[in-house]
Amino acid sequence: MKVFLTILLALFFSSLTAQSSKTEVMTLGVFHFNFPNLDVNKINKSDQIDVLEPIFQNEIEGIVNKIARFKPTIVIIERLPSEQPKIDSIFQQYLAGNYQLKRSEEEQIGFRLAKRFGLKKLYCVDEWGNFNNKINQILNGKDSIESKKFETYFENNPDKPKRFINDPQFKTIGILASLREYNDEINIRKSLGNYLIGLFKYESQEKDFIGVDFETGRWFSRNLKIFRNIQRIEVNSSDKILIIYGAGHLNLLNYFFDCSPEFMRVNTNNFLK
Repeated sequence: MKVFLTILLALFFSSLTAQSSKTEVMTLGVFHFNFPNLDVNKINKSDQIDVLEPIFQNEIEGIVNKIARFKPTIVIIERLPSEQPKIDSIFQQYLAGNYQLKRSEEEQIGFRLAKRFGLKKLYCVDEWGNFNNKINQILNGKDSIESKKFETYFENNPDKPKRFINDPQFKTIGILASLREYNDEINIRKSLGNYLIGLFKYESQEKDFIGVDFETGRWFSRNLKIFRNIQRIEVNSSDKILIIYGAGHLNLLNYFFDCSPEFMRVNTNNFLK
């Protein structure tokens, strides 16, 4: 019995040690504050807000205060690594008091938090996915017949009513309540279903995998590469990583962090209460 208890205690403490060696991560899923409308789901002009208006600036400051309780030591944003020098330059101007924050969430939330905690930079980790040759030919119009068929299916596929969409309610419920909706664990899981219908099911010929290959490149490849860029950042177990990203990406990024032996994800909405 003593040997059995000793083994159980050893397993218990080894489990605690493994957990404590993981780096904490918070993924803050957001809508794009400057409404570039580059995503599949467009936000109508009538539903958009100007985050620079005083009422929304006050709300953003409150959101920053809530997220600050996480005490991030690393802030990651949805920008390509090629933009790192530009972001570094703008952030240094902001620290020096020579730059007025623009509308993007990277600046409104990311810059504010990085400055508050004395961080020297924000990390740019965004990427695009990879397509195979067949998909590239369709997307680039080299196969004109297939391109037309693909475009027609995109516009008229029968799965559109099945898509999960967070209706834009910024004007009625505000930014904070909207972020709670975007970071709700159930809503995040539902959003992954959008990539398993529609174009995912497109077939040029019966039982081929054109749609699967397209979504693999567009979404799964892209988010795996983003995750790999995050892994490349030098961190230790005492670091706390805040990731500010378009909420749609969380349906994969959160799963990657939950499965990873290197990271421990915290529930974002616990901080947005």
